[in-house]
Formats: sequence, C-alpha cells, structure tokens
Amino acid sequence: MTIKQESVYIHLSEQQTLHLRRIYNDEKTGPAVLFVHGAVENGKIFYTHSNKGLAPYLAEQGYVCYAADLRGRGDSTPAISKHAQYGQTEAIIEDIPAFIAKITELEGKAPAYWVAHSWGGVLMNSVFARYPEYINDVKACAYFGTKRSLYNHHPKKYLQGNIIWYLLAPILAKKHGYLPAKRLKWGSDDETQKSHYQSMQWAKRRPWVDSDDGFDYAKIVAGLELPPTLHIAGVKDKALAQPIDIQKFIDESGKGVQKLQIYGRKHGHQHDYDHINMLTHSSAKLDQFTDLVNWFAAH
Repeated sequence: MTIKQESVYIHLSEQQTLHLRRIYNDEKTGPAVLFVHGAVENGKIFYTHSNKGLAPYLAEQGYVCYAADLRGRGDSTPAISKHAQYGQTEAIIEDIPAFIAKITELEGKAPAYWVAHSWGGVLMNSVFARYPEYINDVKACAYFGTKRSLYNHHPKKYLQGNIIWYLLAPILAKKHGYLPAKRLKWGSDDETQKSHYQSMQWAKRRPWVDSDDGFDYAKIVAGLELPPTLHIAGVKDKALAQPIDIQKFIDESGKGVQKLQIYGRKHGHQHDYDHINMLTHSSAKLDQFTDLVNWFAAH
C-alpha cells in the first residue's frame, strides 16, 4: 500500500492562488474528504509530508483526502501581509466553495465528508448556512476542538482569550497591518487584520452574524438539519474548546445528529489530549481517529 501526496492549485484571481494537498491510496480509492484548518493554522495540522497525521491515516482506509490552505496560509499565495484585505467572510463565500468545486471537478463528485480543526468548523457550518445545497452532498462531519464563542472560565482562557486574542492581538494587527502569529509563536500561520477582528467578535459571544453584509448565520442554521457531526474534545484543551464551549456551538448548529466525545485517560484513552495534539499525537489513531472512521462508516 502506497500513500501518495500531490499539490493542487486553484487560481482564485489574478492575485490569489489557493492550495489543496491531495493525499490518497493508489490501491483503493473511496469518497473524498475536505479538511479545513482553524485560525493561526494551515492545512498541515492534518498531515506531514512523511504521511503522519489524520489525512494520511484516512487515506490508508481508502479515502481521498484534500487538506485545504485558506487564502494566504500554508502553500496558498501570496502569504498574508499588511496588504491582505480579506477575512473570514471571503473564506466562507469564496475559498471553501472554490475548494469544493475543485474537488468535485477532480473526483467527479463533491466531497462526501468534511473534517475541521478548531475555527474551521465554524467556517464549515457558516458555509452550510450560506449554501444549504451542500448539505445533501455531505454524509458526515467531524470537528476537532470546534467552538464559536468562549464560555469557559479557566485561567488559561483568560490568558489566551481575553489577554492575547482580545487585547494584544488587535494592537499588534493594527501595528503590522496583519497578525504575525507565526513569528510570535502563537500558531503555525498568520492572520489578516480582518479575519482576526471577525473571529474575535464571534468568540466574544457576539451574534453569529456576518460583519460584512449582515448575513444571519444563526437564524438560518437554526432551521437546518446539518450532516451528522462528531465533535471531538480533549481533556487538556482548557482554554480554547472545553465541552461547555463545544456544547454551546452544538446547541446553535441546527437540528441534525451531533455527538460530543471527550478524549483523555480517564475516559479510557491512550493520552490526555489538548487542542493541537488531538490531531498530532501518535496515539490519536488508536482513539479519536478510529472513532472518526467508525463515525464515517456509520453514515
């Protein structure tokens, strides 16, 4: 069995090129999976070039995996700079639909499964709100550490949320014209000033409404039955996605089947997972990755 990787590029405009990493098994090909990363991250949260991570693991099972780099992140070009005017609205109405269209073109049908890490799940449910026609194509979703608004009161939340994301990040984004999160070691990639501002508003429990055009995601999603979604939480994810935060997101995400599972030793798992290593730890394939494959198989 050989797991292969290749890069796929999408020319979004004269200025912007989007990148997808296609990871597949040349001996068996099944349905396509779209992966979307979160804030201050890129698609490499799901894979390494040496075939570690969730996407290569799913490729071993026969899925054709497409790990997306949102505009300016990862291998999408140009990289984020002070000239980048786009934000999460563009990710929802342009980038993710472009990824879906490219996968559909290459595979002959739309991706049947969607996987997200952190803020990527908020973007995905926002896409479902804008384009409910996608719902019929998607059999199931799996979201790792996804919340929209922060409700927990852990000291780490006040440090990472209130002090870093709400207080320091806007000052630095204004100073540099973008948020240099990679240089600050706050994440694997940078954020535009607009995407930071927009995600910050929603994290602060502001209404799930688009700051560009007033689109009311909450109102639309409330009436939708989204694909069956497995929500994965880590016992050591204290700041960014505690069960209370994920549950609030589940509560506002329509009428479909949603299941929250918490991963840690006290729940019989191999490791006490946090916000990042829930996707990168070597034991994950024995715990949440196995459950994800079963979740997809059941739907």
